Amino acid sequence: MGSAFSRLYGPKGWAALGAVACVIFVVFPLLNLGVPAASPFHVSAYWVTLVGKIMCYAIVALAMDLIWGYAGILSLGHGLFFALGGYAFGMYLMRQIGSDGQYRQNMPDFMVFLDWKEFPWQWWSSDSFWWCAMLVVVVPGLLAFVFGYFAFRSRVKGVYAAMLLFFRNATGFGGNNGFTDFRRILDIPIATPQARMTLFAVSGAVLIGTLLLARWIVTSRFGRVLAAIRDAEQRVMFCGYNTVHYKLFVWTLSAVLCGIAGALYVPQVGIINPSEMSPANSIEIAIWVAVGGRGTLVGGIVGAGIVNGAKSFFTQAFPEFWLYFLGLLFILVTLFLPHGVIGAVGQIRDKLRVRRLTRATLGKTP
Repeated sequence: MGSAFSRLYGPKGWAALGAVACVIFVVFPLLNLGVPAASPFHVSAYWVTLVGKIMCYAIVALAMDLIWGYAGILSLGHGLFFALGGYAFGMYLMRQIGSDGQYRQNMPDFMVFLDWKEFPWQWWSSDSFWWCAMLVVVVPGLLAFVFGYFAFRSRVKGVYAAMLLFFRNATGFGGNNGFTDFRRILDIPIATPQARMTLFAVSGAVLIGTLLLARWIVTSRFGRVLAAIRDAEQRVMFCGYNTVHYKLFVWTLSAVLCGIAGALYVPQVGIINPSEMSPANSIEIAIWVAVGGRGTLVGGIVGAGIVNGAKSFFTQAFPEFWLYFLGLLFILVTLFLPHGVIGAVGQIRDKLRVRRLTRATLGKTP
């Protein structure tokens, strides 16, 4: 057991992870729930929601880094898997509204407005938490498996068109407005501070669990084969490995992780619509990984935090300049930080270590 833990991280790595866990599970709850709102140390609901949302994005960035950084598969459609998980859980949240909607009927308002008399087939059993939780995993995973199977076997490249389905009112997913106005989860009001903090803590736990799972994969024999596929797939095939199986597994796992992140995102943000499936969102996911450091795992988390923290600021202070800033950030990182922020930190650390060793060596020279 000890060797398994040491394989994942050294003492410093586990200490850093413990510190992060302490912030998520102790500091934030205390400052949000235990400190009065008038206190300068109080963490507001805004910050709880913002950090919770960024943690969901960080899970997606980890999923992207797992396939791009370690398997060499750049996906420009991962936003689709994120949105599918959000929609799957959003159906349950819409059913939890019950008769508290504008029309006071036990159907979502958009269905009442369209004069629907019964739920469409895809809403079957959507009032069950566990059924929808299963859909969060199965729907993105199954779609990724089928797409990946044909893509990796025949090297077919393509784009996703599923968002067109969700824009149509007739398909029962709320059209371009999507799902919103959520009230409860497991019959517990979402708007209460305790519920918000619970969702925040669950997101943090899933983020840490995803990081450990990804770390376990990339440090295993399976991960070494993935890296070899990334660097020289033909040689790996020549050695007798079926590279399709390896890529298909990590691709499907990555999609499932995105779906789980989408399910955690929806109740915290309060809305899910087809815009989450847009190619621009998927490209932005790749930018998070590039900014943080591709092939480092932690870099995905850092990149998601940096980009979305900046996005939160710019979209409030200078909304018209956000896309320009994002493009500039990507260009600067490509030119000056080709290995991302984590790579740059590592290079600085290595230079300082060499400088210390050099000074120590010169100091000992007679």
